Amino acid sequence: MPTPKAIFYDLDGTLRHNQPTGRDFFVERALQLGLTITPANRLRSARWEHAYWASSAELRADLAQFKDEHENRTFWHNYSERQLLALGCSTTCAKKFGPQISDFMDEHYQPQDSLFADVAPTLTRLRQQGYILAVVSNRHKAFEDYLLQKEILHHFHFALYAGQVDSWKPAPEIFLHAVQQANVQASQAIYVGDNYYADIIGARQAGLLPILFDPGDIFPEADCPIIQTHSQIFNLIERM
Repeated sequence: MPTPKAIFYDLDGTLRHNQPTGRDFFVERALQLGLTITPANRLRSARWEHAYWASSAELRADLAQFKDEHENRTFWHNYSERQLLALGCSTTCAKKFGPQISDFMDEHYQPQDSLFADVAPTLTRLRQQGYILAVVSNRHKAFEDYLLQKEILHHFHFALYAGQVDSWKPAPEIFLHAVQQANVQASQAIYVGDNYYADIIGARQAGLLPILFDPGDIFPEADCPIIQTHSQIFNLIERM
């Protein structure tokens, strides 16, 4: 393959994360309510969550049904029911406890917003090595202020958000916008993301080299290079 010239990063779940994650907080509350959740179902739920947010048919249907702002609470009630079904609960159980857990999270979930520990040193080294760096996110609005607040904006040549180009991962257009802005060929760009369905499938369809960031070991069988810390990218690059 051509020598990589650009490395693009997903933002949420890749460069930054919540501690605890919403998924873990949700499961903890479900356990407190007496629900039984097996490790296998917990993993299945994590994989379902990634698939759901990758512009899935379920997500598109829910957004169409609950599109009004005053129905936002209903969207999250419905999402919580879907989450419980993915965790192995019955439909009756999901309808009973889903809204309860959703409301509890709305009132009590206050996670710490953090960068992964080795993000800054990894970006510093990549920039020194001459790579074009960018953040390409499925967010609806600009997030440069966030990168500035986290003191990593200066590492990136640009930031691209889905709402800016009206294209959401895994659609290839957002990736193609990024390679055009970086003035490289798609085959010269790496994309690093944590969501197999949105990031890996989308980047590959657009012709980029995908790398899965998977610290939680959610997709151990993924058919692409996998890293669990950001600094591991250097070993992958050296072998290219």
